[in-house]
Amino acid sequence: MAANSFAAWDHTRRMAQTLALAYFIFFACLLALLAGIAFLGRPSDGDPVARLELKPPPARHVHQAAAHPPASTAPISVAPSRPATPVPPQVVPSNVDKPVVVGKNLVADPALIEATPQGPLPRIGSDGRMPMTAYAPPIPTAKGPRIAIVVGDLGISAKGTAAAIQGLPPGVTLAFAPYEEDVGRWVGEARRTGHEVLLEVPMEPFDFPDSDPGPHTLRAAVGEESNTERLVWSLTRFTGYAGITNFLGGRFLSDADSLEPVMTYVARRGLLFFDSSPQGKTVAPDVARRINAPYVQSTTALDTIQTGMEIDARLSQLEQLARVNGSASGTASVSPIVIERIANWAKGLQGRGFVLVPASAIVAAPK
Repeated sequence: MAANSFAAWDHTRRMAQTLALAYFIFFACLLALLAGIAFLGRPSDGDPVARLELKPPPARHVHQAAAHPPASTAPISVAPSRPATPVPPQVVPSNVDKPVVVGKNLVADPALIEATPQGPLPRIGSDGRMPMTAYAPPIPTAKGPRIAIVVGDLGISAKGTAAAIQGLPPGVTLAFAPYEEDVGRWVGEARRTGHEVLLEVPMEPFDFPDSDPGPHTLRAAVGEESNTERLVWSLTRFTGYAGITNFLGGRFLSDADSLEPVMTYVARRGLLFFDSSPQGKTVAPDVARRINAPYVQSTTALDTIQTGMEIDARLSQLEQLARVNGSASGTASVSPIVIERIANWAKGLQGRGFVLVPASAIVAAPK
């Protein structure tokens, strides 16, 4: 009887020891897991707090490498990085004291620049020359209905900007946003390849601030002085542009009282105003006639639906309008499909009797 009691007690003791050991292992693993999370972070937290990086060994001199060749010459396999789009060289100096020409095209002229604390502000030269004509490419001599196309939103993506400059015919006008620091370099490259350049000025859309063109947006309710300051900021970002165009701007372009001082200021600086907003939804044509400002209205938005078939259809519509009216203009935002379809369309344009011209060639000049 005593032996049975001792055996039962011994069995219970062993079970307790085993259970205690199991609890110890469990809590030890739990503590290790918590420590690992605290140090490395949870997968849901994103990047870990600490990373283990494999850095390449320091570069060795030629004679050291020859004296101590590595045990293996097999390269270490690493994930390839996407090559960055090379940024063009800076061609316009900070202080322009003589004309700057790239290729055969003018990109800066001190006679057409007013030096300001903000940067170079375009102006009409003392000899009457205007940036609108001085920075415009030669007008083609071929006869036929004229078609101008403005592709905008350049200078934001280096890859997209480079693709547009290289892939679009020189007759296509390129519009650059003012916000990136290297935009002047891209403008110089666009002028070098023969493109006319416009400056995109951010303007208030109807759904502002849900759609916000940026901190220097021209607003319908801020007053003439404030809008002029914002306009000057955009105008002084780079040189070489023949005029301005709106970036968004539905609300601003529907308010004649706000728009007229801006169009007047632009015209007095010798610049054209290219209106990319839909016809019938802007008061800019009436304002331009009233103040006798150089102006052109886009007739067709080419990329409302971004498919090759739809863009081709809009380009055909542009041809029909040009045939009826003598000229027509289209607009689009830069994208691979836009570049591809415009470039393909332009190849046969002359054979169909049309002439691709810069936007300045179809502007209604002041009387």
